[in-house]
Amino acid sequence: MGWLNLGSCAGCVVLAALAWVLGGCRRPLPWRTLAGSAALVLAIGALVFWLPPTRDALLLLNDAALAVLESGNAGATFLFGPLAVGPGRATPAGEPSIGFVLAAQVLPAVIFFAALMAAGYQLRLVQPVVRTFGRLFRRTLALSGAEALCGSANIFFGVESAATVRPYLERMTRSELLTLLTCGMSTVASTTLAIYVLFLREALPQIAGHLISASLLSIPAAAAMSKLLLPETERPATLGGVPPADDSARAGNLMAALAAGAWDGLRLAAGIATLLIAVLGLVGLADLLLSQLSQPFAAALGGPLDIRRLLGWAFTPLAWLLGLEGGDLREAASLLGGRMLLTEVVAYRELSDLAAAGALSPRSLLILSYALCGFAHVASVGIFVGGIAGLAPSRREDLAALGPRALAGATLATLLTGAVAGAFYHGQSGLLPF
Repeated sequence: MGWLNLGSCAGCVVLAALAWVLGGCRRPLPWRTLAGSAALVLAIGALVFWLPPTRDALLLLNDAALAVLESGNAGATFLFGPLAVGPGRATPAGEPSIGFVLAAQVLPAVIFFAALMAAGYQLRLVQPVVRTFGRLFRRTLALSGAEALCGSANIFFGVESAATVRPYLERMTRSELLTLLTCGMSTVASTTLAIYVLFLREALPQIAGHLISASLLSIPAAAAMSKLLLPETERPATLGGVPPADDSARAGNLMAALAAGAWDGLRLAAGIATLLIAVLGLVGLADLLLSQLSQPFAAALGGPLDIRRLLGWAFTPLAWLLGLEGGDLREAASLLGGRMLLTEVVAYRELSDLAAAGALSPRSLLILSYALCGFAHVASVGIFVGGIAGLAPSRREDLAALGPRALAGATLATLLTGAVAGAFYHGQSGLLPF
């Protein structure tokens, strides 16, 4: 174990301490949750990074995910032709790609994966996995049954995972609500995971397996951060066990489920596109204003200011806690800070550009792939608070008040996931293509 690995280990401790400080140093400390989270994180990290059989299984899972993505692109290719084919590729008819087009090559994957997950839910393939992980999280993390069930649903779904515990939302404690928000914003849904895989599969062919690993690591990390921010002081209604999931949203048959899933995917893809247009446009306007205002001081500042540069400065200490190589700190801090405002979609796109240009070391590329894996950005606060409030209107004020705290917890949880990857990675073969 080298100094960078030790730095990542120390970073895990500092990030947890920072969550406790941000929460106002509340007591009682959630020792059972912290111990269980540490045990799960260590177990998953050791399995993924140190055991060759697990790495082989992860590679098989990665190859399967890439094969599913390739197969699912058939519909987009039929509709959009060469627009739907990535750079350097061609359609079945031999038409060459015209380059990277996010709307035609990435967003259709969201629709396909949403339909695929809806079919899996309809066929009851997803529920046993969710329930198994729910039992594991309840026992190891000392969570209520509803918290554990919703957290495990985040392996597959986004804000819609709250629907699995719809009957219990009205009676949840504030600490439970914060855990739901933090877990949701610390993980990524399978529908959007496809986007990051498409961005990074050329530079990091094993990316699908790593992102699945990151989503699993993020759940115990999020549970620990949320309980440090707001420890449980009441008795949850579902403390005794994992409750049955609410299956009222299941469709009447498989075709209806596929259609409903595809429509949900279309709304999600449209939401991602409109959010990117609005946010990037506003950031561009803010950058213009900052550039004009800072022009007289540009020489002293090393150039005109912009939003990403300011966020990069703010996130430099946090990036340093991940155990990154010194030469990559500036770019890493810019990506992590940019994710907070511009969403993880933009951050992963920029990460893929940096990887293609060879601007990051293999270690930093792997750590950032984990640390960026989550909906920890400003727009998600509105999405998750609004989505869960729609299921439990009487808790709207509590959810709105907890939103900023959940964003802080989710940010720290994803950073903790990156630090864990940094602690376990020491150049093992099979984890990276280099």
